Amino acid sequence: MSTTPLPLWAREVSARRSAWYLGLTTFSILVLELAAIRWIGSQIRVFAYFANLVLMAVFLGMGLGVALGRRYPHLFEWVFPALLVLAAVLALSKQVGLMDLGFPDPSISLWGADVRMVSFGQFCLATLVVVGLFWLVALVFLLMAIPVGWWFGQLPPLRAYAYDLLGSLIGVLAFTAVAALHLPPAVWFGLGLLPLAWVSRRWWAILGIGVILLTGWASQGAYFSPYNRIDLATDDFFTGEGQPPNPVARPEYMLSINRDFHQYLLDLSVATVSQEPPGALRGQVQRIYEIPFRLTSRRDRALVVGAGTGNDAAAALRAGFAHVSCVEIDPVILRLGREKHPEQPYTRPNVRLINNDARAYFEQNHTDQYDVVCYGLVDSHAMFSALSTLRLDNYLYTVEGLRSGWKHVAPGGIMSVSFSVFAGDWMLYRLNNTLLEATGLQPLVILHGYNYGVTFLVGRELMPQTVQATTGFPVHVLPEMEIRIPTDDWPFLYLRPNTVPYAYLTVLTLILVTALVAVRQTFGADLLTSRRFDPVLFLMGAAFLLLETRMVTELGLLFGSTWVVNASVFAGVLVMVLLANGYVIRRTASRIQPWYVPLVISLLAVWWLGAGTLNQFSLLTRGILGGLLFALPVFFAGVIVSTLLKRAQDVPGALGSNILGSVVGGCLEYLSMYAGLRKMTLLAMALYLTAYLILARQAAQPEAAEAALPREADA
Repeated sequence: MSTTPLPLWAREVSARRSAWYLGLTTFSILVLELAAIRWIGSQIRVFAYFANLVLMAVFLGMGLGVALGRRYPHLFEWVFPALLVLAAVLALSKQVGLMDLGFPDPSISLWGADVRMVSFGQFCLATLVVVGLFWLVALVFLLMAIPVGWWFGQLPPLRAYAYDLLGSLIGVLAFTAVAALHLPPAVWFGLGLLPLAWVSRRWWAILGIGVILLTGWASQGAYFSPYNRIDLATDDFFTGEGQPPNPVARPEYMLSINRDFHQYLLDLSVATVSQEPPGALRGQVQRIYEIPFRLTSRRDRALVVGAGTGNDAAAALRAGFAHVSCVEIDPVILRLGREKHPEQPYTRPNVRLINNDARAYFEQNHTDQYDVVCYGLVDSHAMFSALSTLRLDNYLYTVEGLRSGWKHVAPGGIMSVSFSVFAGDWMLYRLNNTLLEATGLQPLVILHGYNYGVTFLVGRELMPQTVQATTGFPVHVLPEMEIRIPTDDWPFLYLRPNTVPYAYLTVLTLILVTALVAVRQTFGADLLTSRRFDPVLFLMGAAFLLLETRMVTELGLLFGSTWVVNASVFAGVLVMVLLANGYVIRRTASRIQPWYVPLVISLLAVWWLGAGTLNQFSLLTRGILGGLLFALPVFFAGVIVSTLLKRAQDVPGALGSNILGSVVGGCLEYLSMYAGLRKMTLLAMALYLTAYLILARQAAQPEAAEAALPREADA
């Protein structure tokens, strides 16, 4: 430890105030973690699709910072300068060429990066930039976690852990409130930085004002929903090639999500199209949007899934549908459609807006039947959650997801799925095979090419000749192709078949190698014999992240992949860990090993009883069963972790080991892209059992047993 005078915050002698400051610090860390994940993804496109890279950087930095905090408390002085550097890099991302940074990987089809050929030098540069930004984020959170490590070394461990968890829980709730109000990044960072400045109480905390100003400057004119950064700009889509403007067309817009094109707000009204010359693009686009709504003689009720700003709803109204229901997960996109769409479909009294996850709507409304169920050009540009490689729309296009949509098609009705196949023919065949498996009917395919799109049509009474005569577009019936189709267990629609994810592997390898160097510097060269590094808690951390990821995906299937559900899951996890910690505080010391028995049994239940089983019950019953199913393993794991912390000789090192394990868990989560999600539960179980074996071996050795004795002041 340094011999220089301790910083002001570390001189606090009151245990109560120290615990209070610890809670404030973890509140700030949690808020700034969520803010960083959101803002980095909106400033540098690649991180919007790989948000768990940011989460892994946060965990790595926190783990190292907690472990170093007791020895190097002065490092906290650098947190505000480091935050300012990170904010400056992100705010100027467009100017320095980072915003459109390519991260080409032939295994993933997201925004079309997989079809852009780059040189080896460009690939190396992009990889180094991603890894460099990863470590810059890790450094910021390392510095931020220094006080946490210090206070864990000063306070009774379980009391410190309780305030740590409580601060994190309040941070989740506070950021959820900010998301609900659709507030911009300047507010997110202000919320996280103010408590941190209060803890620091030094002049350099004023640099936090620069961070807030930079985030505000970089976000001018943008809207922020709970999922995305949204930009709206006027657009001349139909007059961009020298064509004269339409005299009656109303203002049209282009909407972007996290800096990528997402959709147009188009005026395709009859009055406007009639002013165009025959064969003009506007008329062709109008026909494309109206394809599913012109194919049924019964035009009572239509459902638009992924309704966006209203182009599909407007098409249904033009076709004469009496009632149109529109499901859209993003509330800001719905609001912009209501305010800005030139045809104003969302203001019509016969249009019902449903702000929900479409899959959840299907599962929660079993009796609703529609003459047309139209999947709009759904292409989510946000991650399902920072804990997951999934994107919001993935569960719509699984066999089970499409089957749930098909169940809402009335007799004689049709289901329409429009999708961009810019990635290649493999996406076309994957969707075709998935629809065939989900409905039992051969889809009819229209290759219209609008935004690289195709439209799949499924209906018991649809005939290719009739569809072609009605729509004027050629109709194709595709042969089956041998290709893996997405299911709820393997929902990776965008994973290109028969490819190696070399970009993923390169980045993860560099991150793990450099992280290993940093961990060895922090804990000592020989991790296996170091008393500061705790392998049991390390494995517990890796397993817990896999369990939490499984919770997010499964509960998303039960209740919807919405921000409310995700926030509820994170808050619920923290509450259960708090309860487990409280239980350990109040009970006498006992053996840890027996707790692994109910933990393994509860994990087997999670593996065996998936969302597909629980969705057969009512909403209330599935809520009770789903909550209990995942609460139990969290509680049992929490009891084990709290007991280990209570007995640890080096509490900051033990907690740091646990947090660092989450980094490995984040890397292991990528295995689900090949093995499926259910097997991640078995992998978590294997990690827990490995931790048990190490613990049993330590208990059998006298020196290990002596090291595991509880500290005196651990209440």
